[in-house]
Amino acid sequence: MKISEIQQEVIEEFAGLGEWMERYNYLIDLGKNLPMIDQAYRNDEYLIRGCQSRVWLNAELREGLVHYTADSDAIITKGIAALMVRVFTDHSPDEILNADMSFIDEIGLKEHLSPTRSNGMVSMINQMRYYAMAYKSKLEAK
Repeated sequence: MKISEIQQEVIEEFAGLGEWMERYNYLIDLGKNLPMIDQAYRNDEYLIRGCQSRVWLNAELREGLVHYTADSDAIITKGIAALMVRVFTDHSPDEILNADMSFIDEIGLKEHLSPTRSNGMVSMINQMRYYAMAYKSKLEAK
C-alpha cells in the first residue's frame, strides 16, 4: 500500500470520529498497539531531540524498505509515534522523502496539539526522514 493510501485511511478513520476527546482516545489506542521497540534502542542515542516527552525512534533497512520502531513515555505522544510509524514504515527511502504530509492538517492534528507536542511531531517526522535520507545514500552507494 502506498503512503498516500495509508494517509487516506487515516483521514477516513479520523473523519468517523466525533469531537477531539474521542480523537485523543483513538491516538491513545494507537499507542497501545505500537509494536514494542527493542530495549537496546531505548537510550539517549535514539531519543528524538525537540520532543517535550521522551520519544525513542529506530529505523532499519530491510530489502530496500525502511522499517521504523518507536516508543514514548507519554500516551498521546506514543499515539502520534504509532501514527507516523504506520504511515512511513516499510516504504522506500524515496517514498518517505517525497511523502506529502498534508494529511496531518486534514485530520486537524497539528491545530489540536499543544505547541510543544506539535514541534515534537515535526521533530519526529524530520528524524524519520533523516533515517530515510541516510538509507537512500547507502543504497545509492552500492
